[in-house]
This record gives sequence, structure tokens and C-alpha cells, in this order.
Amino acid sequence: MSSILELPTVRQRVARISVDTYHTMSELGLVDERTELLRGAIVEKMTKSPLHVTIVSRLYELASRAVRPGQAARKEDPMTLADSEPEPDIAVVVGKPDDFRSAHPRTALLVIEVAVRTEETDREKAAIYAEAGVGEYWLVLAETGVIEIFAQPEKGKFGETRVVRRGDVAVSHALPELRVDVSQLFG
Repeated sequence: MSSILELPTVRQRVARISVDTYHTMSELGLVDERTELLRGAIVEKMTKSPLHVTIVSRLYELASRAVRPGQAARKEDPMTLADSEPEPDIAVVVGKPDDFRSAHPRTALLVIEVAVRTEETDREKAAIYAEAGVGEYWLVLAETGVIEIFAQPEKGKFGETRVVRRGDVAVSHALPELRVDVSQLFG
């Protein structure tokens, strides 16, 4: 089936589904829990490698300590956006966990995705997050030890990009208390 999707003429004709339809399909058990909705397409999530799990755990611990009152750090939980329902590795949102009992967050102050084998997909998510008004997006490239920080969302794009490497400290503008020593993160 994957080869058929490589044909541009077929890819243009693939039927997209709405977030509401995705929710209904999920409630009826028609969608595997290991999927997320991206641009109206149901995409199977990759299996998490030990490297991915380790880096996400480290970053989640740091993000959890950096949140202010009225903010919550979330790990691998859905966000409901216009045509997508991604499950970012980490999201820092405004509100308390109980605020999301009946609906997922629609934006975030900060989203972090750790890419081990998912760089291409995670790069595509940058526009999805920018369109949702996410204040800052970190793309953590685990195998090269680099963090790309995207900020200033406007018209579906991030206006600023910073690259932070080993030996540097990544500092979040959206969450100033979040400071990540890149060498230690990948150490």
C-alpha cells in the first residue's frame, strides 16, 4: 500500500478526515491508539527507541521543573488542532491538568519533539504547530546532538530559528526557566 501513496496523482486524491471524525473513529475502536492525525491523515506512530525514551524523560523532567503556576507540562498527550491531533513528546500548556478533562489543549507555550527516526515528520509538524499559535517548537535531533528552536509563529510559519549544539545551553523564550545543557542532554 505504501507504494501507491508515492504516486503524486494518487496522493492528491487521498480522502482526508476531520478531527471530529478521527475522534468518532477512535471512540468506536476503529483507530489504533498508536496513531495520530496529521493534516487529515491517520499516521502510525513510530516505536520508541531507548534513545528517544531517555531524552524525552530528561526533557520532561526539566520542563516539569520549569513550569510556572497555571501551566502544565504534558508528555505524549494529544493536542486538538485545526486539521491535526498530534501527540507531542512534550508540551507546556496554560492551565491545570483538570482544565483538559473534556477537551485537549488547542495550543501550547512550548512543544518539544525528539526525532530519532522521525525527523521528516517532525519537520512537517513545525507548520502545524505554528498555525496553532504554539509559541515555541523545539526539534531535538537525537542522533546529531542538535536542538533546533523555532519561535515567533506568524501566518503558519515560525519567523525565528536558532540552532543549539553540544557545548551550548538551549534557553526557552516561552518558558525562560527551561535551560538545557545540550552536552548533558546527549551525554
